[in-house]
Amino acid sequence: MVKRCFAAGVCWTLLMGCVFAAHAVTFEVTDGNSTCIKAELSASFSISYNAANGTCCLIVVLDECLLTGVSLAGIVSVMTNASDISARLNSTYRCLSSMSVSLSTEVNVTFSDVRMEAYMNGANLSTNESVCSADQTVTTAAPTPSPRTTVAPSPVPLPAPEHGNYTITDGNGTACLLALMGLQLNITHHSKSLNKTVSKVMNLQPNRTTASGSCGVPRATLMLSEDLTNLTFAFTLNLTTQKFFLSAVNVSAFWPDMTDWFVEGNGSLNFLQCSVGRSYMCSVEQMLAVVPTFSINTFRLQLQPFNVTANRFAAAEECRVDQENMLIPIIVGAALAGLVLIVLIAYLIGRKRTHAGYQTI
Repeated sequence: MVKRCFAAGVCWTLLMGCVFAAHAVTFEVTDGNSTCIKAELSASFSISYNAANGTCCLIVVLDECLLTGVSLAGIVSVMTNASDISARLNSTYRCLSSMSVSLSTEVNVTFSDVRMEAYMNGANLSTNESVCSADQTVTTAAPTPSPRTTVAPSPVPLPAPEHGNYTITDGNGTACLLALMGLQLNITHHSKSLNKTVSKVMNLQPNRTTASGSCGVPRATLMLSEDLTNLTFAFTLNLTTQKFFLSAVNVSAFWPDMTDWFVEGNGSLNFLQCSVGRSYMCSVEQMLAVVPTFSINTFRLQLQPFNVTANRFAAAEECRVDQENMLIPIIVGAALAGLVLIVLIAYLIGRKRTHAGYQTI
């Protein structure tokens, strides 16, 4: 007769088989005074076998089953190498969920509430646990909200700077350098608040700017200071070509949000070239690139650093951009005049031919 029993430590006799209720047990394997393997677990066995009578009793010894009172010759051992039990070294395997292991076609073991460690360093189970996959709860991460993209407002361009009138006099009080211009400074520096490199533009305000300098041949200087901004222009006169030009610019500034003083300069420039005895003029905006991190925009510029007479500008020598701007209307006017002339000539020729076609009667 085939009977099915369930492993446990208590046995109830039934008409056709045995049922055993599982309970938690502790196993410990030692080597001398050292603990090698320790396990705390609950296990239930399902076994099918042929018995001689209606009662059975089961003794559990880890992976062996000892059956007594049955029609078998003695101890029957069954085992398997297939197991999902694995853990990190020096950690306790923990699995509270039920887990079935098939030892053979007749014997199945279901473990639960398992805490087990092998290759132990001490007598107690490690607090460091390797949790089985069945006990690991799957958490669904909340969807990350898409960050809102805030479009930074476009910076409002500065208006054109005010027109400043700067005069340097010699020891006799006679004007020797004249400058009439609006100045806009462009500086690239490290921002203290943003912690990155930024570009900032500032207009020089004539009512808050003091002018100083010196006159001489072949060099004249103009120094402008407004609060913590200092700007120096140096002009050189070429005695061979009899032309002057802006040869050097130096700046030192400490603006809000700067981490330190901004100090730059260039002594090998060749801007604003003009004949001596004349004043340089440029009505349009032009940009003077001093160094990669510093440039100056000039507006409605007129200056004369040498040969100033009667405290006023000499005849102006206009910049190339102004000259080109003056040529455009001249060219357009000449083209229109030429077109009118062509139309007039065509009209007169046509009229003469018309009169030649008539005869007097």
